[in-house]
Amino acid sequence: MDRIIVKKSILNCSAEQAFKLFTDNQALETWLTEKADVEPKVHGKYELYWNPDKPEENSTIGCRILDIESPYHLNFEWKGPPQFAAVMNKLRPLTNVTVFFFPKDNGTQINLIHTGWGDSKEWEEARQFFIHAWDRAFSRLEEYMQQL
Repeated sequence: MDRIIVKKSILNCSAEQAFKLFTDNQALETWLTEKADVEPKVHGKYELYWNPDKPEENSTIGCRILDIESPYHLNFEWKGPPQFAAVMNKLRPLTNVTVFFFPKDNGTQINLIHTGWGDSKEWEEARQFFIHAWDRAFSRLEEYMQQL
């Protein structure tokens, strides 16, 4: 349990709008990635590209949606950047991200859970990277929502 990454945020929008921020290509490109190719259905793609000119180097290419129930939860595979490719991108199962969307009076609470971390120095370095990466991503998401 100590290796699970959990991030939470409350957005001033409906659960449907919050869900769209994680499943709509244009929405994802406003706060999380340079290019998105997401098919919001079970076994659909969940491919995000941080360097679209070199898609094999820094992306979630090959990742799939494992479970989806709009607008309540989304579960998908996840890969790491090049420095963690040996531990995160070559072996299955990949790490796993689940996002829950809870309607609240003043908006929607988002809970993100990132699991599947191995037990080695390299895995711990990757996990630490993603603790900070998800912090940055949620900050960008909150900033984006404040601009609307």
